[in-house]
Amino acid sequence: MEPGTARIAVDLLGGDDAPAVVVDGALRAMRADPDLHLLLVGPAEVADGLIGALDPVQRIRVTVRPVRAAVGMADHPVAARADSTVRAAVTAVRDGIADAVVSAGATGATVTAAALGLGRWPHVRRPALVATLPAVAGPVVLLDVGGSLEPGPATLVRHAVLGTAYAAVAHGVAEPRVGLLSVGTEAGKGDRLRRTADPLLAAVPLPHGARYVGLVEGYDIASGSRADVVVTDGFTGNVLLKAIEGAYAMAGGPPASGGVPRAAALLGVAGTVVVCHGAARGDDVASGIALAAHLWRRRATETVSALLDRAPQTPSQPGDHADRTTDTEVSL
Repeated sequence: MEPGTARIAVDLLGGDDAPAVVVDGALRAMRADPDLHLLLVGPAEVADGLIGALDPVQRIRVTVRPVRAAVGMADHPVAARADSTVRAAVTAVRDGIADAVVSAGATGATVTAAALGLGRWPHVRRPALVATLPAVAGPVVLLDVGGSLEPGPATLVRHAVLGTAYAAVAHGVAEPRVGLLSVGTEAGKGDRLRRTADPLLAAVPLPHGARYVGLVEGYDIASGSRADVVVTDGFTGNVLLKAIEGAYAMAGGPPASGGVPRAAALLGVAGTVVVCHGAARGDDVASGIALAAHLWRRRATETVSALLDRAPQTPSQPGDHADRTTDTEVSL
């Protein structure tokens, strides 16, 4: 575990089974990390119940921001504009009260709250959700997994830069290999988005000595032998992530390289934000909190942002003008 204090704002009412699983996850995280401080955002009675389960030394590392309203999993992302637990958690990061925010609530609402409350990076119209998947040859960074449902080709190129920098900074991957998910590996395969993005990706310089390896298929993600970073649209990525979760559950578990992630980092906003699966269990929420602390301690968000600023910008392509963060309606 990396040293250093990390102050994480936790949305107590986010998720299908909140607040019970969120409380369970927060307790697990507190007991596992002696340098972790939590800001519990939600009803006071829920927060008090969690604090009562901690020992006296742990209790001094917990503060509470009482908020009763939550954005439901079926609510439109625009609901994040109103007072709610996820908005209050994001505001705590913006105001410097917390270092990062974790929510298992509706993905669209969390992305919208983060984009509005923290602001987006220059040149990023659509933030990306990044998940790290276990594979036979080592972890594979997959993006987007639910942040941008219908991106244009230039957005996919920017996401390739984001994913490359994230793999290097957050996971220490040297000279990452980058692939574009499609229905075949031969040039020209795929829909219009893939056919347009492929030559753009081949031409753009990538940070950390990364190289574009071309089109990859679904089984390349499971093997990890062709690419360390795989780029796709948020709709396809979200469906793929959940399919992999189900496959591993039926097969008895993932490869020894790690568990299936039920938390993803949001890249493209000016702060550290982690979105947990809406159906997350207590251990999943604990993993999300640990991921947020890890990213904060590595200053991953700031480092990836700086790398993106130095990367050449790809001209907009037809369809990119339609990018809107508030279009996100998928639940991770």
